[in-house]
Amino acid sequence: MPRNLPLFIAFRLLFNARFYYPVFAVIQLDYGLTLPQFALLNAVWAVSIVLLEVPSGALADRIGRKRMLVVSAFLMVLEMGVLAFVPLGNNATVFWAWVVNRILSGAAEAAASGADEALAYDSIPKDQREATWPRVLARLMRLSSLAFITAMLVGSAVYDPDLVNRALAWAGTDFVLGKETLLRFPVYLTLINACLAVVVTLAMKEPPLETECGGKSSLWSGILAAGRWIVQTPVVCGLILAALVHDSVLRMFTVTGSEYYRLIGIPVAWFGVIGATFSALGLVTPKLATWLVKHGTMRSNFRVVSIVAFCGLAGVALAIPKWGVALVFFFGLGFGLLNFFTSHYLNALVDSRHRATVLSFRGLALNLGFGGISLLYGAILRGLKEGDPVDGSLAYRESLWWLPVIFAVLWTGWWLHQRLRVHGREG
Repeated sequence: MPRNLPLFIAFRLLFNARFYYPVFAVIQLDYGLTLPQFALLNAVWAVSIVLLEVPSGALADRIGRKRMLVVSAFLMVLEMGVLAFVPLGNNATVFWAWVVNRILSGAAEAAASGADEALAYDSIPKDQREATWPRVLARLMRLSSLAFITAMLVGSAVYDPDLVNRALAWAGTDFVLGKETLLRFPVYLTLINACLAVVVTLAMKEPPLETECGGKSSLWSGILAAGRWIVQTPVVCGLILAALVHDSVLRMFTVTGSEYYRLIGIPVAWFGVIGATFSALGLVTPKLATWLVKHGTMRSNFRVVSIVAFCGLAGVALAIPKWGVALVFFFGLGFGLLNFFTSHYLNALVDSRHRATVLSFRGLALNLGFGGISLLYGAILRGLKEGDPVDGSLAYRESLWWLPVIFAVLWTGWWLHQRLRVHGREG
């Protein structure tokens, strides 16, 4: 296996396994932020991603993918360093520190998006890609699941003063750590990950490209050329739209998953266990995905994803008490297969000259799709809550029926679009 491939996997693990994720909302409030500020910070992060996603991919195609990954890793060090050392107590200071963190985080995500996958894929000899890349994706999914489970459990544990102090007492020490001290522990652990990510990216080698990268054209002309190529290539355009249709609706449910668990009567104490179980599906999904890629076609494999997604969305709409938690399986499986197939087929269709740019367009499309569905779903919820002004639980339950409807409408639109494109070319 080429040297860059294990380094690519290590970078993904270090970059994505962030120990503050299980307490992400709580940690911001404990830093002294308000709920409106928390919502505003999420918007700042989203805007940063949208504005920088494609330009950073195009830049990676011009100056080199390794350089962009090194930049991404250093940005991660800076974003975590801001939170690790900002003084607490002054709301304005803390808020602006978090604003800087969210901008740096969005920039880091954008710089890595497309560049890491492009570098890894182009590191594989062309005649070995069809066999090697699925194995790389399978290994990445399995290790990512383990890393995410570890981050979830460790991040939650070090944030709990009672648990940490019991562990210290069991170890025979007299130290007693308060909440203010433990507040930054998940951040410190993620900062260590960021420093290791820098080491990993510096060890990477820029692979030789099959065609000249960049050339004399401007950055924006390269972006426009890649976008034009996507639009004019039906199979690539259809693949990205298929990813958008499935990802946006599946992700919409997962971000409201805790509300669904509460609705069906699952105790809050089990939420973390469910999250870890959701991640554990990544240990078994790669084997199925690899088998499907080997024995199926792009069309048949995305049909499988569609069936899995619709079954999951229709199932949660029933809001089955207790046992409805089992339907989380469909979302874990659907996401795993979708990400695997999209990466496998898209990389095979794109040439190395603008691979990172095209992969960044994919990321931009998914983020815009999720943003659009979020606005639509939010409007539906607001409309339903007018009839349920007390706690909103009835409105949320009724809104679940809209998710399979939205998915069916989007899927039908995508299918008609592909049919018209194919018939138009034949005509």
